[in-house]
Amino acid sequence: MFDSILISILWLGGLGLIFGAVLAYAAKKFEVPVDPKIQQIRDLLPGANCGGCGYAGCDDLARAVNSGEAKASACSAMSGDKLTEISKITGTDSGDLQKKKAVVMCSGVGELSKRKFKYHGIENCREAMIVMQGDKVCEFGCMGYGTCVKACPSNAIKIDPKSGQVKVDESKCTGCGICEKACPKKIIKLIPADQKVQIFCKSIRKGKESKEICSASCIGCGLCEKQCPAGAIKMADNLPVIDFEKCTNCGACTEKCPTKAIRKV
Repeated sequence: MFDSILISILWLGGLGLIFGAVLAYAAKKFEVPVDPKIQQIRDLLPGANCGGCGYAGCDDLARAVNSGEAKASACSAMSGDKLTEISKITGTDSGDLQKKKAVVMCSGVGELSKRKFKYHGIENCREAMIVMQGDKVCEFGCMGYGTCVKACPSNAIKIDPKSGQVKVDESKCTGCGICEKACPKKIIKLIPADQKVQIFCKSIRKGKESKEICSASCIGCGLCEKQCPAGAIKMADNLPVIDFEKCTNCGACTEKCPTKAIRKV
């Protein structure tokens, strides 16, 4: 019986060696050569694999950049120096670097904003939306259950334990846009990284109705538009819209805002 077991083991071991050799030969024989430029480009990319560029990850973007399908500037986390290096590798223009950062367009947290009911459930904004579209009276307001926090690949978003405010750490934010897509209320927005003035409200209600729901909301008074010396602010649906190309970050609008819904970051 022992001899039979030993013979079986030897047979299996032999077959394993044969199949291994065949597979090794096939891998060598049918190996698809990889352009060394792709690896060089890949080494210069951040490696976060966040998908913010529109590709599955850094490997896919590296291949697309090498083939001319995409520009390296599609990666918002790139530095100018590395972008220049990639341009030298490909021999083409890698595009203009447009750094962006995420901002949460809501300040109505805690007692500042009214709730319809007390939510007891999964700490996830998407799950909370299933129950009557969320627990906040303001349908445009941040619920604060951290879906964006969990989605951020750079660990750049935190919830302040005291105020409940969702905050973005600009030093960590790469502007990938994953949090923007993850937010069910669509209140996270990507803006130019050097932009300082931003509106922190998405409510289109006006005046008394808005204030009754949230004391931190924009009331649509239009003072910011009137005060802007650069003409960078226009009112649309009772909400200020900032033209970032015109905005000089002077802060004149922030000084006149009665609810501080527009301020510098």
